[in-house]
Amino acid sequence: MPRLSKKTMFALEAVLDVAFHVGEHPVRSGDITERQRIPKRYLEQVLQHLVRAGILSGKRGPRGGYRLGRDRTQITVGEVVRVVRNLEAETEPSDPSVGSPLAHEVVWPVWEKLRENMMAQLDGISIDDLCRRARDKGLDAPSRPQTRQVVL
Repeated sequence: MPRLSKKTMFALEAVLDVAFHVGEHPVRSGDITERQRIPKRYLEQVLQHLVRAGILSGKRGPRGGYRLGRDRTQITVGEVVRVVRNLEAETEPSDPSVGSPLAHEVVWPVWEKLRENMMAQLDGISIDDLCRRARDKGLDAPSRPQTRQVVL
């Protein structure tokens, strides 16, 4: 089965943290690191890629930090997973010569179909859905009304 990598989990946690804690001021990466116990070396790399993808928006400087790039109902888990998959693909080269014809013609197509089905399901889950699940379990911070949050 496709695995949930550390970077994917960190990315999802970071986006959820921003969704919970953003307010008048952006959410600082140091605060995310502290609250979610995400190693800073992973977090900074993931945050940059999430900004490039438009999932988050970032502001530099002493009053800087991160906000959601758009309303949390419009950001899906599938989008976050794809950002991390692309990031991991940059650092983990694949070798197309690995595997027999049986693997290439039979096993990989089945695996790819499973991955496509999983991604379709993840595309149906929004960050807002995860926030509601966390709230139902008492895991969120006091929530603020969510509006489109764009840093100008």
